[in-house]
Amino acid sequence: MEKQKAHIDKNNTVIKIRGVEKSFADYDVLRGIDLDLYQGENLVVLGRSGTGKSVLIKLISGLLTTDAGTIEVLGNDVTHISQRALEDLRIRIGFSFQNSALYDSMTVRKNLEFPLVRNRKGITRDEINKNVEEVLEAVGLSQTINQMPSELSGGQRKRIGIARTLILNPEIMLYDEPTAGLDPITCIEINDLINEVQQRYHTSSIIITHDLTCAKMTGDRIAMLLDGQFQRVGTFDEVFATTDPRVKPFYDYNFIQ
Repeated sequence: MEKQKAHIDKNNTVIKIRGVEKSFADYDVLRGIDLDLYQGENLVVLGRSGTGKSVLIKLISGLLTTDAGTIEVLGNDVTHISQRALEDLRIRIGFSFQNSALYDSMTVRKNLEFPLVRNRKGITRDEINKNVEEVLEAVGLSQTINQMPSELSGGQRKRIGIARTLILNPEIMLYDEPTAGLDPITCIEINDLINEVQQRYHTSSIIITHDLTCAKMTGDRIAMLLDGQFQRVGTFDEVFATTDPRVKPFYDYNFIQ
């Protein structure tokens, strides 16, 4: 499905990253990066494995702390925030994990109910049922409601993982390698779903990937992370309009085989 043009408000920056550095022992992963995510935008962070893409979204969600620099998320500086305020902020952020992170001992229904019961005090059974049915319909898997995760395909688990993040109606979505380990047809379905989520829920999203087809299908902008810094930021065509030997092989491997 061709990506519809999104309504992006460049006057409203929902994530603002300035001068962020992160090292592990003697390895400098992020070396003073700057980046903005605008309201309503799908922003793809692209790079080789081990370049710090997943580290970045863990910093954004407060799962890791920066060595230097600031990260503002929905007006909150997550580098200087109380634990309680961080927990409240995380409810507004949907984190789609690479492995879906479903609870194997729970049915699909129970997996989706869990964040609601935990975070929406006083919610009624009717409201829970309505929310579960709505997000399952949104990801096209209403028929799986009573199945166990072990009974689902890899693509279905990815979709249920996305549904579980949507059930709290997040303002921001963080996708960590959403197409990793999936066959080409399922990858297309996940890419289409990411775009559908953007349109239907008006989310602002960061999509971490090294899959150029995913980047091209979902990204309103692409940010290429190389050597600990964003070397190229723009549309897909703008980023790959280069002979840079660090960038060109990425394109050639994916599209010129």
